[in-house]
Amino acid sequence: MAKKRREKDEEEPEFKLPKFDEKTFIQKERRNLKTLYLSFGTGLLIAIVSFSLWVLLYENQPYFAWSLILLFGVVNAVWLRYLFQRFNVDIPSLGRKEWFVSYAIYFFSWLLVLIILVNPPFYDAEAPFVQAVTLPGVQEPGGTILFAAQITDNVGITSDDIQFMITDPNGNTSTPSFTYSNNTLTYEFTNPENLMGTFTYSLVVTDVNGRVNDTHANRTFTYDEDALRITSSVFTNLRSGDKLTINADPDICTNNFLVYYSINNSDPINVNRADVSAKDEYTTSPEYEGWVVESNLTMTIYAEASHYFVNNPTKYSNTVMDTTTYNVSTGYDGDTGSETPPREWNCTRALFQQEQADNTINYSLPCPVFVATPGFELLVFLAAFLVVVLLVKRRKKP
Repeated sequence: MAKKRREKDEEEPEFKLPKFDEKTFIQKERRNLKTLYLSFGTGLLIAIVSFSLWVLLYENQPYFAWSLILLFGVVNAVWLRYLFQRFNVDIPSLGRKEWFVSYAIYFFSWLLVLIILVNPPFYDAEAPFVQAVTLPGVQEPGGTILFAAQITDNVGITSDDIQFMITDPNGNTSTPSFTYSNNTLTYEFTNPENLMGTFTYSLVVTDVNGRVNDTHANRTFTYDEDALRITSSVFTNLRSGDKLTINADPDICTNNFLVYYSINNSDPINVNRADVSAKDEYTTSPEYEGWVVESNLTMTIYAEASHYFVNNPTKYSNTVMDTTTYNVSTGYDGDTGSETPPREWNCTRALFQQEQADNTINYSLPCPVFVATPGFELLVFLAAFLVVVLLVKRRKKP
């Protein structure tokens, strides 16, 4: 048996290393190096030309600039063949793989350099992005107005780049001292002269390159004695089945706002809307906890205006308190003060698209909003998956 195996081994051909052609190898590497430099250099040159054209196009046609420049970059790849001939590259020896690599080096070099050039510090194409809100938009006498603005810019903004002015109903203008930190402006206006009517504020932001955002140049807010009020006509001898109607100015906040009241300065009692889609009318009754049978009570109405900026979990809010204190009385009714008031809207449930708990107010309230650029995670996953597949296939090859 050992003899047969020995004879079989002797019959196997002897393995010989292929002869190394040094001259051909050096020629091939020189060719590849030359195509690499030419592809990268062409991409760099076309990127500089593309940047110049992009600046001219973006000022007048920002929506078409990128499409035209992309087309310009792709079309100019035809220069590679001419340059290869000009610099004596052995074109017949280039296969599909070599052409693909050359075009890929050109395209990604062009794209990378162009992206660098169209961004700071080389170029600033965008004005600062400003999100601003006044809380509330309509306030009762004695209340304050909270100004909040989130300002972002690709170069950076300081407080010196922000112009903030307030003009009162009499035409007098002031430039208040605001707080600016972590890209957020805040200021609380107290209306020291207790003026009624419409105020105008102007928020203008200019970056270091002179680009201006004046979208909040002429915005308004109001002081009004009727921002909140009870429109019911009966305030005496109330029972659990009686309805009290509260009117709220819908301009208190651009978002939905929470309306509630207190009885004798007790815990807040939230209020449902009369019509879920209408922000101006709310209803309640003495059936809720906090009301006392056969008693003389004081009722104070409030509204909370709140706002979240995108990708910012900080809640900005301010309260409207009706300057009118309502004196009410209750009659004898065993159901007065027996029901749990409506719950406030739950943002966590809303975030996970869950139903609100029973007895929640019948309208939604502002919640944190987080927006991410979609698609990149999927691209990274596909790229990683492709690399793994290629490695596995390569390992399986004999």
